[in-house]
Amino acid sequence: MVGRRTVLLGAGALALGVGVPGLACAHDGAGVPVALASGNPAGVYHRLGAALVDVWRSDLGATTSLLDSQGSVDNVGMLAAGLADVAFCALDVAADGAVDGARPDRPLQALARMHDDAIHVVVPADSPIRTLADLRGRRVSVGAPNSGVLVIAPRLLATVGLFPETGLAAVQLGLGESVAALREGRIDAFFWSGGVPTAGVEDLARSVPLRLLDLTAEVDALRRAYPVYDVTTVPARTYGIADPVTTVAVRNVLLVTAAMADTTARGLTRVLLDRVDALVAADPAGRSVDPRTAIGTQPVALHAGAAAAFRALKPY
Repeated sequence: MVGRRTVLLGAGALALGVGVPGLACAHDGAGVPVALASGNPAGVYHRLGAALVDVWRSDLGATTSLLDSQGSVDNVGMLAAGLADVAFCALDVAADGAVDGARPDRPLQALARMHDDAIHVVVPADSPIRTLADLRGRRVSVGAPNSGVLVIAPRLLATVGLFPETGLAAVQLGLGESVAALREGRIDAFFWSGGVPTAGVEDLARSVPLRLLDLTAEVDALRRAYPVYDVTTVPARTYGIADPVTTVAVRNVLLVTAAMADTTARGLTRVLLDRVDALVAADPAGRSVDPRTAIGTQPVALHAGAAAAFRALKPY
């Protein structure tokens, strides 16, 4: 694992095309530095990201590194700053395409659609909280600063007339911090956006019986305001819950900028599509990465190099 500062020189070299072997002619990507912004170490982005950098290194010959982050908003910021070359991002954040109102110099584009996230609103199983409206006045983690969770949580709360600034005692915690705070009784609930199951929530469920709030009543209002979202179901027995839970789905994409060379984007996408097996082995969410549907990154445009990789696919 490396920090952002460690990859700054490599990321800058990629953007400038200076001193990077194979950048102009690589179908194989040999020697091209690729820094991937992932997410919280307890989340799905990180697990899938670790698998991706491994196969890009072994199958493509790229020089890869994996970056921890707070999540989607942080990842877009790293792309904009040239600290990352590829980034996981929730599609709602990617569609906005801005960090603190500032857009990257080059347009955000996508390599592929990845797994879908389910919005988790996690409470102890014996909690009196049954609906989003019941969160009024409660101590609630609404996501880490610069995370995608912190984008969707206020949007969901607004459907029941709640706002983090006034309607509840909101704190901004990442997944690991939220898990610890709920276990210790310092918060009453937390929001999380992640694949099903998310390892950090599974770990919590082994020591604290949990429930997920059913969002059936809120999904339609949210989707009317933000059509980028969808609906999904968390199956019964996930995290030990007794019944299926309806919640919000958020697609995830692998983002790059238009500055990435077509040959590099083509190689990264080709290996991704060829090695879905490695993603499946890394995390259950990898099962939903499907080469037949991974082209569906709308409303974010597909990078031209990625489009070439999809065109080269054998028919399924």
